[in-house]
Amino acid sequence: MLLLVGTFIDTPILGNLEIYHDYLLVVNDFGIIAHFEDKNTPESVEKISATKQRGELIHEVPAGSFILPTFCDLHLHAPQFLYQGNGLDLPLLEWLDKYTYKAEERLDSDPVLAKRVYERLAERLLENGTGAVSLFGTIREETKYAFPLLFSQSPVLVLISSKPSLILAKSMLDRGIRARVGKLSMDMSTRPTYVESSADASLEAAERFTADCCAISHSQSSRPPLIEPVLTPRFVPTCSDKLLGRLASLSANRSIHIQSHLAEARDQVEWVKSTRGKDDIDVFGDAGLLTQRTLQAHCTYLSPPDLKRLVDAGTSIAHCPLSNVYFSSKPFPLREALDAGVKVGLGTDVAGGYSLDVMNAMRNAVAVSRMREGDRISKESSGKDLAGKSLAITWIEAVYLATRGGAIALGGSWENLGVFRVGSPFDAQQILLFDERGQGVGPLDFFDLDSGVNVQGSGWLTRDMIEKWWCIGDGKNRARVWVQGQQRRVLDNS
Repeated sequence: MLLLVGTFIDTPILGNLEIYHDYLLVVNDFGIIAHFEDKNTPESVEKISATKQRGELIHEVPAGSFILPTFCDLHLHAPQFLYQGNGLDLPLLEWLDKYTYKAEERLDSDPVLAKRVYERLAERLLENGTGAVSLFGTIREETKYAFPLLFSQSPVLVLISSKPSLILAKSMLDRGIRARVGKLSMDMSTRPTYVESSADASLEAAERFTADCCAISHSQSSRPPLIEPVLTPRFVPTCSDKLLGRLASLSANRSIHIQSHLAEARDQVEWVKSTRGKDDIDVFGDAGLLTQRTLQAHCTYLSPPDLKRLVDAGTSIAHCPLSNVYFSSKPFPLREALDAGVKVGLGTDVAGGYSLDVMNAMRNAVAVSRMREGDRISKESSGKDLAGKSLAITWIEAVYLATRGGAIALGGSWENLGVFRVGSPFDAQQILLFDERGQGVGPLDFFDLDSGVNVQGSGWLTRDMIEKWWCIGDGKNRARVWVQGQQRRVLDNS
């Protein structure tokens, strides 16, 4: 059991930031919030007293720190972490051919490298405050490779079998990250060496991966499982209609989540239209893949009727503002999607986006929305658009998208994340703004504190302080990370 007393913040609804001063939060042995009230209520006082009598520790969150839900990253290509920060010079389909498929194929054929990449990815996610993530893996179900047997009198190579996407799942599980992991399904490809042999073979591999992923998730803990499989047809250009329909049936029969890409870039949209004779939203819809279990990334080329269609289906969107800048010639209509009631969260989309930091995604989401609003105002002033509603989102709305909104978009067993309330899993991060001397931590400066303003009483945290952290804070401000009530990271001050 974990007891924390201090200041907490969350965004239970879009646009609403709540600050809870001097609250007691109790986490039970399953990592679930069992109590969350002002520390001075009778029930809180009783719990604090009983804990002290048992000689157990009550964790005091110091002034200068607050507790925030961990971030949800709705779209990340794990094998592309191998070349994060490189190769952003081409249109999407050319980029996939030149960089992506090669990197994914390399990790498929080298499980030792895959393990190094995925374990480091897990560390980086925790460094950046990400507690829940939806991951794309690679296509190969199983890899056989020769491993030298050491200490033998003559050179001996032993044939070892490994499952690359399970290496990814286990890497996340070992670091205690909540992850949906998908083995890619691709029965079509421009790269002959990186494709599955048929729709039937692809489906069978997806079925086996789903079973294996569930098995390792349930093998290591009595707590609710952190790892879940997700069916992952890469996107329409790499999946036949037969494969898409079979995956839809598998999802429906076993209640498995689905992730893919939808209406991402001009070249991709035009390619689908020319080869399939319809838009990719219709391809997904006809296959039965627009459901309440479906998460679609990007969606920049969707029309208002398309957004309404997603609302009716219950399908969620992973908004990836940074990668959209590189690969889509138009921005995602975020404000319109939110107003329409689409479930939206944020994705980093590494390596199409170069940053693993969801804070970067939040800032880019706001920046792009403000550019869209500037364009709207310009058109309005020239008489071309008289709607008059702002397309910009605020930093508080961005926090919602990164936490509570992302959890709702992920859905299923994760829909209660991103908020501090009884019954929700305790996935949280401690943010350190200033130290006991009142000096800002990392890139933060608070000059009023340097002048001797008292911050030791209740109510010290203001929205201005949170906004400053949101704008310029970094990893130096992240003191601790918990997932399912377990502390997964502590800031190294060395």
